[in-house]
Amino acid sequence: MSRPVLEIRKLAVTRNGMPALDVPDLSFAGGEICALIGPNGAGKTTLLLSLMGLVKGAAGEVLYRGERVEPGRGAAALRRRMSLVFQEPLLFSASVYSNIASGLRLRGMARGQVREGVERAMDLLGIAHLARRRAQALSGGEAQRVNLARALAVEPEVLLMDEPFSSLDAPSRETLIADLERIIRRRGITALFATHDRGEAIRLADRIVVMNRGVVAQDGDPNTITQYPADEFVASFMGTETILAGTVTASSGGVMTISVDGGAVEAAGTADAGTAVTFCVHPENIVLSDGVPGTSARNLFRGRVERVVPMGLFRKVYVRCGFMLVAYVTGQSIESMGIREGKEITASFKATAVHVIKAVDKK
Repeated sequence: MSRPVLEIRKLAVTRNGMPALDVPDLSFAGGEICALIGPNGAGKTTLLLSLMGLVKGAAGEVLYRGERVEPGRGAAALRRRMSLVFQEPLLFSASVYSNIASGLRLRGMARGQVREGVERAMDLLGIAHLARRRAQALSGGEAQRVNLARALAVEPEVLLMDEPFSSLDAPSRETLIADLERIIRRRGITALFATHDRGEAIRLADRIVVMNRGVVAQDGDPNTITQYPADEFVASFMGTETILAGTVTASSGGVMTISVDGGAVEAAGTADAGTAVTFCVHPENIVLSDGVPGTSARNLFRGRVERVVPMGLFRKVYVRCGFMLVAYVTGQSIESMGIREGKEITASFKATAVHVIKAVDKK
């Protein structure tokens, strides 16, 4: 197994006497795209700045290809192999060409090398036609492309990005994400980007690190993080709103029955009767039907629609069936089934779709 490109060991940062970051162990492999996701104040930006050696007073260590990055010159040497992109482009009041060339010039490269590097980066991001335009005349999407071209022009081994897409409109965001993914994978760059948008994380990342209050809440691939959250915070942040508490009443053949709010939910797994559990069901795993559905799902509940919330091409439907279930439904299905507030409907999901977050034996 190859050595990680970046490693964190016992990294801790305090601000105003309060812990801002506490990451005992974390590593990033060559060529992987990793999303750091969490709410504001989770520690995402602090982690990125720590990797760049830009946070004062940080305890612990950062290793680059197995070698400890020392403060001062060591951190500066590491930064030459990395590029950092902020949410706001922070472009100079100069031409697009000059902005992209700035990092190459700071490295003392010859004029011909600078020109080649700038042209290569502009071609990658599709902005060669903007070379002579002033930074102030760019749209938001164009400015962020210039920002990324400047970062990529120095041919970094590691690319760090802090909320790089949050200020863009949806079409600009989608095309930029697609272009950036193509560039990163073609060049084998190790990329870390901070975001609070789970859609961006799932769309782009090979791996998601969920952060909360300066610590890592869960680390895994997008499917694991989404379908098998480590705790209620991760489940909620990744879009699961059906989070319920109940008590195991029976367990047999790899399936347990959980009593919850007067109903019974069957879930894959085993636990002793009397065990208190917290479990969740992702909204994509809940199917709504008008009438009795033809399904092998072990969980069928008749309920009443309490709320329908628009979500672009989908609708989030809240169904009260003793307890609350939240499902994603396409706009077409909403119309065909006549789903509206107050309508009676059937919700179903498989036992394997139920994920037990926490179990506590009351005995």
